[in-house]
Amino acid sequence: MKTQTSSEKNAENIQRRKFVKLLSAGSVGAVALGQTLGGCASPQEKSIEGTSQPKKKVLMKLGCQSGGTTEENLAFKARHGVYHLDGGMPAMIEGKGWDLEDSLRKKEACEKYNINLDAYHLPLTSAGIDRVSVPNIMLGKSPERDREIEMIQQMIEVSAKTGIKVLNYNTTILPVLRTERTIDPKRGNASYSTWIYEEAIKKEQPLTVAGNVSIDDMFERITYLLDRILPVAEEYKVKLANHIADPPAPEGFRGITRWNSPNVFEGIKRFAQLYDSPYHGFNFCIGSIAEGLKDPATEIFPIIEWVGQRKQIFNIHLRNIKGGWNNFQEVYPDNGDMNFFHVMRALRDVEFDGMVMPDHVPYSDAPGANLQAFSFAYGHISALLQAVDTEG
Repeated sequence: MKTQTSSEKNAENIQRRKFVKLLSAGSVGAVALGQTLGGCASPQEKSIEGTSQPKKKVLMKLGCQSGGTTEENLAFKARHGVYHLDGGMPAMIEGKGWDLEDSLRKKEACEKYNINLDAYHLPLTSAGIDRVSVPNIMLGKSPERDREIEMIQQMIEVSAKTGIKVLNYNTTILPVLRTERTIDPKRGNASYSTWIYEEAIKKEQPLTVAGNVSIDDMFERITYLLDRILPVAEEYKVKLANHIADPPAPEGFRGITRWNSPNVFEGIKRFAQLYDSPYHGFNFCIGSIAEGLKDPATEIFPIIEWVGQRKQIFNIHLRNIKGGWNNFQEVYPDNGDMNFFHVMRALRDVEFDGMVMPDHVPYSDAPGANLQAFSFAYGHISALLQAVDTEG
């Protein structure tokens, strides 16, 4: 057997070191490529770099708030994989609140299709002050608002007895604001709900019955309400999820400064910090928030992170838009300015565990178009949930 000389051993050692260096460089390159492609590097490659992180589990689920608890709607939801529902509102008992027996019937109807009745809508809706059944709360009128608040307290109790975990609500005076519709010939002449502020002010609309209301007035009325219903929600362990005004608008439009206007993020922060309670948070409407941003594609993520880390996202409305502040169209989830795969990943990373639901969909006068648009949205959300759950 031949004995290696000293020079041969040195040459072999040099070659071994070169091979290890090349192998390490290749591993680093593979890790970098995997990160570029959205975290596709293998666990072994990640551990080489010391960057191994436990995979975030998807806790959120597909839901919806449309259609109520009719047999027809529940069957439609089940066929499309929607097993979580905001059931609207139970029957109202005048002067008292919700009918518990009707609420329990709604839950029973859902259970027939293995659908979870997760949420209701309080009668504080986005329809506008002249179309809600409890107007005095946001008008700030006492003692009328005190009687309405007592009804809200009763509704929280009914919800808890039905197993409802979230109550969605709005604190607005103006209704949802839109000016026109935009036709998209590339999407089968779908019609998009559109808001152009310059067109709105040309109409010279009068003040509402509320008159002039400042942002401080709005927050006084919100805190007056929440001071009285949040302790009840905490007692019954029901989350109160507020939907921001749709859309954020310039200060004093028709006499009203919306609580999330004109800076939507600052309004969200101010509302979020009113109370330190796990039952105080948001029906977090991605579309309505984006409507107050100049660059929704990038500006939405710091808001998701800030609110999500505080665990104040209770429900998601996943609605996409083209445009932004003062000028936008509501479009399909796949053709707006926001990349919803990245949005869903951000929601996963803050461990959001509630429903992700379409709320508004484009319109068409074709037969069955509304249900078709919702079906498209359900499939899109379901696919996104699978994608963010399996990546990596």
